[in-house]
Amino acid sequence: MFPTPIEKRSRSAQVSYQSLLPLALILWLLPLLAVANFSIKPESDFVNGNYWGLPSSFDLFANYGRVFFESNMPRYLLNSLLITIPTVIGAVALSAMAGFALGVYRFKGNLLIFFMFIAGNFVPFQILMVPVRDLTIDMNLYDTKTGLILFHIAFQTGFCTLFMRNFIRALPFPLIEAARVEGVAEWKIFWYVVLPLMKPALAALAVLIFTFIWNDYFWAVVLTQGPDAQPVTAGITEFNSQFRAAYHLMSAGSIVAALPPVAMFFLMQKHFIAGLTLGAVK
Repeated sequence: MFPTPIEKRSRSAQVSYQSLLPLALILWLLPLLAVANFSIKPESDFVNGNYWGLPSSFDLFANYGRVFFESNMPRYLLNSLLITIPTVIGAVALSAMAGFALGVYRFKGNLLIFFMFIAGNFVPFQILMVPVRDLTIDMNLYDTKTGLILFHIAFQTGFCTLFMRNFIRALPFPLIEAARVEGVAEWKIFWYVVLPLMKPALAALAVLIFTFIWNDYFWAVVLTQGPDAQPVTAGITEFNSQFRAAYHLMSAGSIVAALPPVAMFFLMQKHFIAGLTLGAVK
């Protein structure tokens, strides 16, 4: 039996997709592959103009060893962890409680408060740069990890609350009503009934916020200076002055800085996808 015109078009579309997808993937990964190639090249390759060719010799451990032992990279990585992990915990915890209140309770001003959370996401950070910096100075939080943590939690809670509230609204409300009929306290309903159902959303949100905060450069530069409080995104700019035109070392530092969020995503990939897709279809 001969294929119909619709089947022919479907088969041609499938072949085109399978052919173009690897090409698109290579183009998308090309900058990352170039940086990875730079990070294992010896310094002589750049002196001789070998920028895009294969390395003349592999100095993998030499380059990454210099990044770790001749710079403040370990301290910057530790600062990023000490900033990112408390921020993720704080933002996710606050947004889970706020999302529960806005998604379950019906009270006057519910929508107004919800819209205020949403409106905060549309304020450009550049407008807030000067007042936020002055506020951290007045509160003695400038150039401290605590200052970055508090302001990251404040800025991320709006988006997280939007995410959590919509997720909670999709949960089966009869479960909450049944618990209330049994006389269960509201905080127990949140802790024992709603929170276990929110695990996929919590995991997805934790991955997103971890990536946002780890990769943040704007507030890291505005609110910190020096290795005592700067995260890795801001601290890696020190390489420009320390190593100047040492592209191989700067590339190695960039690869090291990018590894934690990538590892976080792959470790939580199953929960991340489940959290984003749960409730997408009825």
